[in-house]
Amino acid sequence: MTATTHSPLFPEFPAVPDSADAVLAGLDPEQRAVATALRGPVCVLAGAGTGKTRAITHRIAYGVRAGILQPGSVLAVTFTARAAGEMRGRLRQLGAGGVQARTFHSAALRQLQYFWPRAIGGDMPRLAERKIQLVAEAGARCKIRLDRGELRDVTGEIEWCKVTQTVPEDYAAAAAKAGREVPRDPAEVARIYTAYEQLKRDRGVIDFEDVLLLTVGVLQDRPDVADAVREQYQHFVVDEYQDVSPLQQRLLDLWLGPRDSICVVGDASQTIYSFTGATPDYLLGFRTRHPDATVVKLVRDYRSTPQVVHLANGLLGQARGQAAQHRLELISQREAGPEPSYAEYPDEPAEAEGTARRIRALIDGGVRPSEIAVLYRINAQSEVYEQALADAGVPYQLRGAERFFERPEVREAGLLLRGAARAASVPDAEDASVPDQVRAVLGSRGWSAEPPAGSGAVRDRWESLAALVRLAEDFCRVRPAATLGDLVAELDERAGAQHAPTVEGVTLASLHSAKGLEWDAVFLVGLSEGTMPITYAKTDEQIEEERRLLYVGVTRARFHLGLSWALSRSPGGRAGRRPSRFLDGLRPGSAARGGGGRPAAATGAVERGPAAAKRRRGPVFCRVCGRTLSEAGEIKLMRCEDCPSDLDEALYERLRGWRVAQAKAIGQPAYCVFTDKTLLAIAEVRPSDPHELAVIAGVGARKMDKYGEDVLALCAGREVAGEGAGEVDSEETEK
Repeated sequence: MTATTHSPLFPEFPAVPDSADAVLAGLDPEQRAVATALRGPVCVLAGAGTGKTRAITHRIAYGVRAGILQPGSVLAVTFTARAAGEMRGRLRQLGAGGVQARTFHSAALRQLQYFWPRAIGGDMPRLAERKIQLVAEAGARCKIRLDRGELRDVTGEIEWCKVTQTVPEDYAAAAAKAGREVPRDPAEVARIYTAYEQLKRDRGVIDFEDVLLLTVGVLQDRPDVADAVREQYQHFVVDEYQDVSPLQQRLLDLWLGPRDSICVVGDASQTIYSFTGATPDYLLGFRTRHPDATVVKLVRDYRSTPQVVHLANGLLGQARGQAAQHRLELISQREAGPEPSYAEYPDEPAEAEGTARRIRALIDGGVRPSEIAVLYRINAQSEVYEQALADAGVPYQLRGAERFFERPEVREAGLLLRGAARAASVPDAEDASVPDQVRAVLGSRGWSAEPPAGSGAVRDRWESLAALVRLAEDFCRVRPAATLGDLVAELDERAGAQHAPTVEGVTLASLHSAKGLEWDAVFLVGLSEGTMPITYAKTDEQIEEERRLLYVGVTRARFHLGLSWALSRSPGGRAGRRPSRFLDGLRPGSAARGGGGRPAAATGAVERGPAAAKRRRGPVFCRVCGRTLSEAGEIKLMRCEDCPSDLDEALYERLRGWRVAQAKAIGQPAYCVFTDKTLLAIAEVRPSDPHELAVIAGVGARKMDKYGEDVLALCAGREVAGEGAGEVDSEETEK
């Protein structure tokens, strides 16, 4: 059984309402209050699944159809091209064509291009195509070598600086104040940032953040330009307002000027992009800045069953901080469904295989693969699920990988359909329906009525073409008189907005990239400490953002929700992981924890750390077969000598090279740093936090203090001083 009472595949194709009052039909009382609040500042606090996009698009459409708003005077801004394209489509179908719906960057770029000759003169600099390449060159100029991970992270730091309007010389203090996990020494990041800006000037290019900065500069310095923009746009709507950065808020203030015709909509409990500079402060402080604002709360959840909503409310019920104080208690409007399920597995491959089996069962029970998602904290977790789904014969798609309209087969199909529409080259085109014409064209490129067996590239290509066929069918179902040319125009508009049709495969996506989406069935995987919350979330604020990220994942599910975790990374590994603290008090058999997201000192709490490891007494068991260990060497390894090893050989060699340098620095034999057996145990366990490292035999409190940071950095794949000092010699063997 599935709960597919949600909107159809292409909800932007309904019939156009015949009057302003008809626009309001079907709205609940709170949505109607939003739609009819057309004067002064309006703040919509909208929980997940409560129809916020429906409310604000109907608000705009009602204002236009009632003659209160002129279409060309309205600017609706959001954060993704896809969301903007969807908003334009909904407005068009509500009879409000002509309203501008754009991202912040798109709207700013359009204005900058138009006013550049008047405000600056000459040709506008071109946009840099590959920012990360410029950052790499800037690092080279500073004689700082960045590996791939550092390059990505430093690029993110530069973007954060620009959206928070932080200059290089202030970076160190600003990063420390914000509690950021700095990828390199702050002074080095500041130097690279300075070199990056100089490199852009030398090349005559700008980046996306510059588009906002330059638009702000022009509007501040040229009152005539600001007046022209304000004359054009007199009414503003901002979606996902909890995600605005200080720079975007500054631009919005300049667009608005002294007026107050603004409507913002957001949910502080869905603030998950603070690492990019986003902050819910502007949403939470809206009523302080606009004391006369109309405030409407949307809490009727039309997406999820009462069981899913109950879990979501419980998750936020344990939250702390400013955002938690403004949380919305959702009320499900759907019929009851199954309880969320919780599953514990011995290792990650077992978790992936178990998830794939459950997905296979759902598909066999009638749930479409495109209505199922597997969501994880980081993209690196996807590989094991790709393999498990392929082994189970389940088609899947990776969200965040190659964009749909950029796939070779989709580009080729677009060219062929465009040519067919222009030249009427399809046999018997005058008698064939548009879907039949599309099938005829795509049939020559690999589409067939039945999918090919198995998975892989052939199946992926077929899925892309099948999605285009389904789009044609749905398009013509609501526009029977449409021509092939009309469909091609629809495809072009969707490509511009990156509004891809549905591909019939299970979605694999990170929690961050799942924002704004929904499925009948959602599997939240890898929910163990160190991954959720992620290990580098240290402060209370960072922990609470991780909780909100999990909340976003929970609220993506309409009907089925599965939550799971693994006790170790690999088969035979030490079962040292524990379920996420966020599930305590929610999953069966667990107790709630204390405030701030930290474990409570309650009965049954697990004591961890060096001191606890030192006090531990009793037998030691093999982490593979469970046999009681008696040999000193086996106890150090925490497994029998002849049990399978999960050794990371590359890590082991890095640890040995690092040990050489440490031994030389203290003038002692290498085994005085760590013995071979201890290094082997570390390379097998691959600890991700101090707790996991401390319980390894041979790692006491003193060595934790002295070497723990280096060892954990090596296990995480980061470089440390003295690494790679060379091979060990016979004197460095274990004593």
